[in-house]
Amino acid sequence: MAVAALDDKKAMQITALDMRGISPIADYFIICHGNSEKQVQAIAHELKKVSQEAGLDIKRLEGYDVARWVLIDIGDVVVHIFHKDERLYYNLEKLWGDAAQVDLQEVLNEC
Repeated sequence: MAVAALDDKKAMQITALDMRGISPIADYFIICHGNSEKQVQAIAHELKKVSQEAGLDIKRLEGYDVARWVLIDIGDVVVHIFHKDERLYYNLEKLWGDAAQVDLQEVLNEC
């Protein structure tokens, strides 16, 4: 559901990392970026809306007003929505390089 919502708002380079056994924070990290602050906010807004419609509790949403790195905690899934410049700087995919990447095409086909 999260990946489909991100894709719907044209999030760029969506990546999902399987964090099970690597981090106690969440089972999955989803990472993507937008090309402007407005797009980052639109992506975050859509994800929040879709999550609430599905009855999921947003445990934490941070960074929305500045829109450089928005973090949305949906329990077992933590979504990181970056501005493109911030994504390059923080490079979470490299930081969590031990995590397996999830095949997103398969996930989108199931939606």
